[in-house]
Amino acid sequence: MRYRLTFVAGLALGYVLGTRAGRERYEQLKKSVREISQNPAVRNTVESAAQQGRGVAGKAFHSVSEKVGDRMPDSVADRVRSLRERGQGSEDDWGTSNT
Repeated sequence: MRYRLTFVAGLALGYVLGTRAGRERYEQLKKSVREISQNPAVRNTVESAAQQGRGVAGKAFHSVSEKVGDRMPDSVADRVRSLRERGQGSEDDWGTSNT
């Protein structure tokens, strides 16, 4: 329930700010976000965080796999495996490689 309330509050805040700011301000914000996302320091930080997240997720998967063993449904194991394979060597939403 807390997440739903947070989402609705964020949606309302975004709507109010968006209607007050107008299209010109929206374009300025969009340009700023694009410039920030192209910054090499930001890109390196995002890439580093993504690598750390994948590492932690892999360790967690192995830890859970050892404890759960064969009781883990095949569909879950297949989904985790496909997510892990999809994340290797591809570009993320920021346009950085995950290698």
